[in-house]
Amino acid sequence: MKRITPVMLIVLLLGITAYYPQTKAAAQGEELIGRTITGTIYFMSGRRPGSSLPFTLRINRITTPDEVRQLNSALQGGRQDELLRELSRLDAGRIQIGTGVGLPANAIIVDNQGNGRTKITVLYQRDVRFGELRRGARSTNYPFGYAEMFVGRGDNEGMLIPAAHVRLRDGNTWEVEDFGTFPARLMGLRVRGGGGRVG
Repeated sequence: MKRITPVMLIVLLLGITAYYPQTKAAAQGEELIGRTITGTIYFMSGRRPGSSLPFTLRINRITTPDEVRQLNSALQGGRQDELLRELSRLDAGRIQIGTGVGLPANAIIVDNQGNGRTKITVLYQRDVRFGELRRGARSTNYPFGYAEMFVGRGDNEGMLIPAAHVRLRDGNTWEVEDFGTFPARLMGLRVRGGGGRVG
């Protein structure tokens, strides 16, 4: 009997950064440029439930409002291939899961929450394995990786979706669908390097 893997649909209000005034958007996240965020990923489902790995995000630049608008435009009509093409042109840093060399963190979107908390959203093109392509696995329809984390005042934590499908709703809301049952948790996040205060 064929087992159907459930998916989790997470509705995330993203892309709103694209509509900020340029002066405010330019200031969003400047204090994070040059910083490295480290922590632990705890997998609640997927290929390694109950296991954990080190996590590292290096932030070289912050994705601009114009770039977010381009990503939203690529998503119009649910065009995943177009989003992949647009995303591949961006490089905001590097994301590592485990001890490997990692992947480009194509888009890093920052939102200062105004309460001493900073929300960091990362969208990247995941490494689709050859075996997935050869078998025509359903996971190939989930070509993105997605991470969302909160740093600053309070606990530094977040979540990671290693294989995601992204849709656009109402012009500025990203719906992120997880190929696994539950997103992985990002725990014990620490912000290192740089100069200014985060949050």
